[in-house]
Amino acid sequence: MTIVDRPKYLEKLESFIDAPVVKVLTGLRRSGKSRLLDLVADRLAQRGIESNRIVHLNFDSLEHASLASAQALDAHLKEVLPSDGRVYVLLDEIQEVTEWERLVNSLLAEGRTDLYITGSNSRLLSGELATYIAGRYVTIDVWPLSFREYLSFRQAFAADAVSDDDAEFARYLRLGGFPGVHMLPLDESDARSMIMDIYRSTLVRDVLTRNRIRDADMFGRVAAFAIDNVGNPFSARRVADFMKSQRRSIGHETVLNYLTALAEAFVLARVPRFDLHGKSILATDEKHFVGDHGIVNALFGYSDQRLPGLLENIVWMELRRRGYDVTVGRIGSAEVDFVTQRADEVVYLQVAATIATEETRRREHRSLESISDNHPKYLLTLDPLAGGNVNGIRHRRIPEFLLSDEI
Repeated sequence: MTIVDRPKYLEKLESFIDAPVVKVLTGLRRSGKSRLLDLVADRLAQRGIESNRIVHLNFDSLEHASLASAQALDAHLKEVLPSDGRVYVLLDEIQEVTEWERLVNSLLAEGRTDLYITGSNSRLLSGELATYIAGRYVTIDVWPLSFREYLSFRQAFAADAVSDDDAEFARYLRLGGFPGVHMLPLDESDARSMIMDIYRSTLVRDVLTRNRIRDADMFGRVAAFAIDNVGNPFSARRVADFMKSQRRSIGHETVLNYLTALAEAFVLARVPRFDLHGKSILATDEKHFVGDHGIVNALFGYSDQRLPGLLENIVWMELRRRGYDVTVGRIGSAEVDFVTQRADEVVYLQVAATIATEETRRREHRSLESISDNHPKYLLTLDPLAGGNVNGIRHRRIPEFLLSDEI
């Protein structure tokens, strides 16, 4: 089977091979964590590590269901691995193993295991495990495919001819970045069905079951409301009021709990609003983005009305991939789509489908022009001739931004 490299992640993982830390890969289900462990196993073999010193188990598979307890897994590892020397253990979706924290702590204490684990919940490193291995792990966030990675997958797996970047971006916009979707010759209808299957299984396995949520119907409605409003600020109270208008009763605290559960499973991400004058985080009307923008189209179908939110979602995710902390800026009554920071670097970005009219251009410029500091300011659009610098605001096309190495 063809395995396409994901160089950014592989370079980071390779730099930690044999380091005395647990390598923890977290991210949305089906974002590619399992394939990355396959690639790590290949790299270990290329380094001359004997196969009997490598154990790679995926606990999403029924094949390993009998090992889904710390005691059973520990006994299995003792049985199949040499009793001395360095060994390499790769455990996929480890949260399916009961008391797995104790096993990780035990393997780390032995000092001879190079350990890699993946999980689909941000709470993976909370509670006891954080206490056990504090300072002895490194976390790597694994995202669905970037546009650049998507193009690599298309080159490797496409049954049809790969088009120019703009046509491919239109496809990426509709189908998102789940790697499995782009490894098969699927038409758009089949791809949407596959994405829906990923979404439903994530809700059931990583959210409803794990959080013991009883009202699955109401939970599904809250999740759908949040995804339908991608890129739009809203509060838990607004969601509760909307449900009330639909003759469904839910408290805003319950809405908050549901949104938190979705965020912990990487289905949604809360992006707070930041007051650029007061230099403080605002507590209300956060924006929410989706862990893969393909979920939006799979749930609701493509609509031009959702295009601004989808473009913001794609840009937000790219900024997070590049290691930026991201907030939504407020300056007076105006909004800056993204205020990004990485170490001492600060960048402001507006995202729009087009600034074809003078009114739209003025509106998109107004927020950025209100910022008095000298940090870089960008306006990202799909306009074919976007470019240049207007009043200190740099214009760039979104596909070109996604394919660049830096902002």
